[in-house]
Amino acid sequence: MAPNSVVVTLEKAENISLIEVNDQPSARSKFQEKQKSASPKQFTWLLLLKANRIAACIPWLAMSLLTIFGSIKKRIASSNPNEDDPRYKGRLYVFIKVFLAVSVVALLIEMFAYYNKWDLSLVNPWEVPNLVQWCYMAWLSFRVEYVAPLIVTLSKFCIVLFMIQSLDRLVQCLGCFWVKLRRLKPVMEPYDIEDGSSYPMVLIQIPMCNEKEVFEQSIGAVCQLDWPKDRFLVQVLDDSDDELLQHLIRDEVMSWKEKGVNIVYRHRFIRTGYKAGNLKSAMTCEYVKDYEFVTIFDADFQPNPDFLKLTVPHFKGKPDLGLVQARWSFVNKDENLLTRLQNINLCFHFEVEQQVNGLFLNFFGFNGTAGVWRIKALEESGGWLERTTVEDMDIAVRAHLNGWKFIFLNDVKVLCELPESYEAYKKQQHRWHSGPMQLFRLCLPAILSSKISTSKKANLIFLFFLLRKLVLPFYSFTLFCIILPLTMFVPEAELPAWVICYVPIVMSILNILPAPKSFPFLMPYLLFENTMSVTKFNAMISGLFQLGSAYEWVVTKKTGRASESDLVSLAERETKNLNEEKIQRRLSESGLEMLGKLSEQKEQKAPVVKKKNKIYRKELALAFLLLTAATRSLLSAQGIHFYYLLFQGLTFLVVGLDLIGEQVS
Repeated sequence: MAPNSVVVTLEKAENISLIEVNDQPSARSKFQEKQKSASPKQFTWLLLLKANRIAACIPWLAMSLLTIFGSIKKRIASSNPNEDDPRYKGRLYVFIKVFLAVSVVALLIEMFAYYNKWDLSLVNPWEVPNLVQWCYMAWLSFRVEYVAPLIVTLSKFCIVLFMIQSLDRLVQCLGCFWVKLRRLKPVMEPYDIEDGSSYPMVLIQIPMCNEKEVFEQSIGAVCQLDWPKDRFLVQVLDDSDDELLQHLIRDEVMSWKEKGVNIVYRHRFIRTGYKAGNLKSAMTCEYVKDYEFVTIFDADFQPNPDFLKLTVPHFKGKPDLGLVQARWSFVNKDENLLTRLQNINLCFHFEVEQQVNGLFLNFFGFNGTAGVWRIKALEESGGWLERTTVEDMDIAVRAHLNGWKFIFLNDVKVLCELPESYEAYKKQQHRWHSGPMQLFRLCLPAILSSKISTSKKANLIFLFFLLRKLVLPFYSFTLFCIILPLTMFVPEAELPAWVICYVPIVMSILNILPAPKSFPFLMPYLLFENTMSVTKFNAMISGLFQLGSAYEWVVTKKTGRASESDLVSLAERETKNLNEEKIQRRLSESGLEMLGKLSEQKEQKAPVVKKKNKIYRKELALAFLLLTAATRSLLSAQGIHFYYLLFQGLTFLVVGLDLIGEQVS
């Protein structure tokens, strides 16, 4: 019995062990079966939840799209085709329209070939099943052999220019870093405060033309400069063609003259030469020979009282110094997206370009305002000339060729305004980029024949004019607005990602460093700069070849904003009353005449010209071109190219509909 019992025990043990071993996998399998049966239900619920969230977002997206399309429809409906800029009828606009039409046709053909799954491996014409596919295969062969090499050559040329310009910008940034590291800046020797006769005679000029919003605050700021009253004279150079405004400005001058300020009012009856003609006329006055320096402020500039004490002493003991330039600061830099992007550009211009060139080369382009000139330097350089729309750059180049040196003061700032509307900014940029090309054509013989060193000649020709004024707008428009969308239809000439994305982002970061608070606007800045390339390229071409719009001069619109935004509405409410009070306190004949004109204007109900935002057809055509190219890039699965073309196209669309700057309700 004992062995049997042992055997039974062993059998039970074995059975138990077998049961335990066999039971474990069966339990696991049951658990896995439960999981499998539960997971589809959970997945279904998850999909339903996501679908519910998406469905909740659909009305919001629909309303947003309807609002956007509604504003676009209103903008298009409110535009007047008869007010189109004649430049839109030029060759560049025609070229963009033809390019857009060809791109749309090419996109339709590519989509037809893609969805019909034409076999591109069929290189033998006899294997192609139909004539349409045969034509498509013939185009592909022609594209690979002839079109792609041409585009690759042009793109390589533009990339080389792009890299040279990027290297120049990097060197300038390194120079700015060195200036900050070594704390380099010009040193001045102040005048004796107690001895007023030691202060030199300074002539201050305020040229203006129909700038009713800002004349009062600029005249007031200049008249309060901290300088001996008998050692400076203010010239208000009024080129306004509005008689009402002329009387207002003259009355403002008389009120400051009664307060003891040495100030005169000048008005030209023959208004030729724009700002250069105005300044040239003022310098012919007999009393100018009594003054050693001349300071220029545009009508929207408001210098601090210590401006002259921070600038004029730099001339002391430096007989070869011709110009001291101060930096601009902006009262409305945070007004809208357009002013924020302008602030980035101008901060880089002053803190990097002007400061580095001033310290290491003693030369830079005069900014046309907020600067002090030695009158002897102006006279020896030929004075103000009316031959271009950039008279400030013209006199700076001629003074440099005559051996005069310049100083830039980055820590002396003068308050002014930025254009708040895209229309005003576009016209300003057109003048700033067409003028240098006019000047380059006129100055090149004088540069080559001048007595300055070869290195200074090379800097003027290759860096100052060609690289920064010609190459920059050329490659930015050609590479990013023409070649890039073209390569979407010619994939064999595809641009590398580092050209489209990485290098531009690095350069934009360098540009934005002087304005660190603007880092959130890095991508809008990059896209907007490429958008402005069409305006700058058009201006550069018109200036280089002396086309019709090259000599266009439009005074940049001002708003008359004070340093505190709350003062704006107050000033607008009180302007009318203040003007009438000024007229009433004047008993002169001109004052009575002015009052009569005001009364007449009240009686006459003149039609009110409504301001409205415009539509810019070049930008819109480029928007549709880039969006077409972005659609084509989807067929080739080009990720970075698609996103760049998409966002750049949308940026062109926003700018073309004038949705970026001041909006008129």
